Amino acid sequence: MHNSNKNKKITIGLFNDAFYPTMDGVVMVVDNYARILSKYADVVVFAPSYNIEFDDPKLPYKVVRCSSIKVPFLDYSLSLPIFDKKFKSKLDKYNLDIVHIHSPFTIGLQGIKYAKKHNIPCVATMHSQFKQDFKRAVKSEFISTKLNNVLIKIFNKCDYCWAVNRGVATLFYEDYKYKKLPLVMDNATEMLPVSNEAKAHKYINSKYNIKPNEKVFLFVGRINILKNILFIVDALKLLKEKRPNFNFKMLFVGDGQDYNKLKNYIVKCGMEDKIIMCGKITDRSELVYYYSRADLFLFPSLYDASSIVQIESASQKTPTLFIQGSVTSSTVTDNVNGFLSSNSIDSYSNRIIDIFNNKELYNKVCLNAFKDLYKTLDDVVNNAYNLYLKYINYNKD
Repeated sequence: MHNSNKNKKITIGLFNDAFYPTMDGVVMVVDNYARILSKYADVVVFAPSYNIEFDDPKLPYKVVRCSSIKVPFLDYSLSLPIFDKKFKSKLDKYNLDIVHIHSPFTIGLQGIKYAKKHNIPCVATMHSQFKQDFKRAVKSEFISTKLNNVLIKIFNKCDYCWAVNRGVATLFYEDYKYKKLPLVMDNATEMLPVSNEAKAHKYINSKYNIKPNEKVFLFVGRINILKNILFIVDALKLLKEKRPNFNFKMLFVGDGQDYNKLKNYIVKCGMEDKIIMCGKITDRSELVYYYSRADLFLFPSLYDASSIVQIESASQKTPTLFIQGSVTSSTVTDNVNGFLSSNSIDSYSNRIIDIFNNKELYNKVCLNAFKDLYKTLDDVVNNAYNLYLKYINYNKD
């Protein structure tokens, strides 16, 4: 597993346009990669600095920060390496063996420039459906296509591109016109199957006053309208009307800009007896209890490209109900290792009823979700590390 080059440690630069204390799926991926890689390589993360300080020295790898400004219409800060001479001189001092960018914006571009200047390999991971983000920001198909084309040119400058699942790979190749089909490098989680299921279930039941025989539905993630969270409320309201005797509770775990909007919507729909807002759960050993107690993870998002939460859910043998054709559902086969519904509130609520009417199929899907979709970080990152070594050696030949 280790570098064959007489055990010389390689130095890996990970570049991302967001980082702690900001939290999202890509930040988690970069942190997890850096943590695992730092066991057998030197790792440096290049990322923006924010108004709020973060305790970088407590991390098991180095972080080099670049000054940034808040972008008013986006939930985002933009790094300005062009004005940050200190950042550029720090970057130039590092003797990197490989660059891995996780976003194609200003910091990602610095990574590509560094790789070209020093003639080392550059890898990029495609995490997001960028065109959707642009469209939402500029409200124009024409402009969002133009902006997306700029990003694809940036990805085309990298030596290797990885996509987080098959759906993202196809999207970038067929719709976004990236030069070739990217390699699929699945997302993964460090979460382990819960050691004591009974204890986990008892904890959640008593915390939220849930009866042991009640079905529990779960959503974990940023509380953002983009993730189709109001659709969940609508579908469950319909379920309650169709099946008044179907006992269930829905748990929303997370925080975000639309927290109050969701809270008010639940009240407006008269669903506060069925739906519980749990807030953000930062303790991973507690979060695992939520996944374990849940009977079904509800994820009708058309926005996400590949969410870590669906893998975390599978780690506890909890299957997910997606919308058919969503990019994030591309790892799933309906009625085999997950469930799909067409994109209507009526279908989604009917699908929930069907799932629990067929206990034998449900149990089979639970086991297959665990078997097929649960990927551990160690395996995925070790695979990435071995590819890094291969790319570095190619480059030397």
